Amino acid sequence: MGAIRMNERRLLPRAVLAVVVMLALPSAWASGSGVVGENLLWLAIILMAARLFSPFAQRIGFPAVLGELLLGVLFGNLSLLGFNYFETVAKDPIIAFMAELGVIILLLQIGLETRLGDLVKVGIPALVVGSVGIAVPFALGAFLVGPLLLPGMETNSYLFLGATLAATSVGITGRVFRDLGKLQMPEAQIVLGAAVIDDVLGLVILAVVSSLVQAGSVSISEVIWIIAKAVVFLGGSIWIGRLISPHSSRWLARLDSGPSMLFAQVLATGLFLAWLAHGVGLAPIIGAFAAGLLFEPLFLKDFETPKVVQEIEALLPAREPALADKVRTVLAKHTSHQHEHMLEPIGYFFVPVFFVLTGMQVDLQTLSDPKVVLIALGLTTAAVVGKLAAGFFAGKGQNAWIIGWGMVPRGEVGLIFAMVGKQLGVMSEGMFSVIVIMVILTTLLTPPILTALLRRQAKGGG
Repeated sequence: MGAIRMNERRLLPRAVLAVVVMLALPSAWASGSGVVGENLLWLAIILMAARLFSPFAQRIGFPAVLGELLLGVLFGNLSLLGFNYFETVAKDPIIAFMAELGVIILLLQIGLETRLGDLVKVGIPALVVGSVGIAVPFALGAFLVGPLLLPGMETNSYLFLGATLAATSVGITGRVFRDLGKLQMPEAQIVLGAAVIDDVLGLVILAVVSSLVQAGSVSISEVIWIIAKAVVFLGGSIWIGRLISPHSSRWLARLDSGPSMLFAQVLATGLFLAWLAHGVGLAPIIGAFAAGLLFEPLFLKDFETPKVVQEIEALLPAREPALADKVRTVLAKHTSHQHEHMLEPIGYFFVPVFFVLTGMQVDLQTLSDPKVVLIALGLTTAAVVGKLAAGFFAGKGQNAWIIGWGMVPRGEVGLIFAMVGKQLGVMSEGMFSVIVIMVILTTLLTPPILTALLRRQAKGGG
């Protein structure tokens, strides 16, 4: 045991040295490498550095996602040490697309590992948690904390601040639950369901506030239309998809029952529904999550390995049908969930890009102004309290703290809301910096705290 710990201590400086060498490489070949060449090198550095950092985060009790986020913070602020190579990475459209693809794949994986029946069981608690998780933070930001900490601003600015506090990033929370193998627990199902509701209601609030800024008014019909689109998309895609999935799986399996066809079907469905969600004004990740819910193991039984079954049956005694049935059951058990694990390799590539890029949005220079930091801490407190309050509306028998903290991270969703306000001219640079710090803190605080709560509950600590 002591030898293993000694080896781990030796591995840490070697991993750090490897990252330093990778960071030194760009300066040697940056000139004349071209856009494609630079993107390839950026991806290589992000991928390998994330894999080197994540195990150390896990060994000290934190999920891998925190290591990737902190690595992004490091990369995004190397310019403070005179190393400017990564300044353009966060703004590169190709890397940004790959990061978006990463979070889409993550939500597709989470959807595949979530049973629709389990999600329906927590429908009412999820609806209540999602609604409270939107209403309380929005009210705190728009009518209490905003005017108190940032006096003298326009009403529309406070409304945008409230909208930003109301956002929830399910990608970060979902990754924590998934890394710890807790996606099937009721609290995780409530958080996932509430996050979908949060996204719909958050978009409604964003649309209403944006209309108030641009036109000075908003119609009830516009709000109803936004809600209707969201409900029709979510309900329709899942209902129609689950009618089609068994038949399409059976038809495709006749053409090719191998893993490549199953992989293509699952991934193409996820990308299509992500595109469709974006087309109707929803976040693409909601479409990807909905796509994952379409594929139950029962629908994919045609993709079991029939040749292997036939070969094993040929080896069995002819008068042992019961033994043959047992063999089929074992094979089905191991192959019916293959779609859940099939996306793992592609997830290993794309998902870290999203979290590293999210960390790179952090500008540590904003922490140099004590006044900005104090305002940001006050705003972060309101952001956390608003979501924690939602957890206590989940009902009896649920861990309110796990649900509340599961709703806390704002991540890329909060940044998008803030960016819209900035583009509309109702959010100053100072206010934007404060919101960015709040997003950073809620994003970085959640993984270790949620991990500790989940492990405490697993040990029977409540």
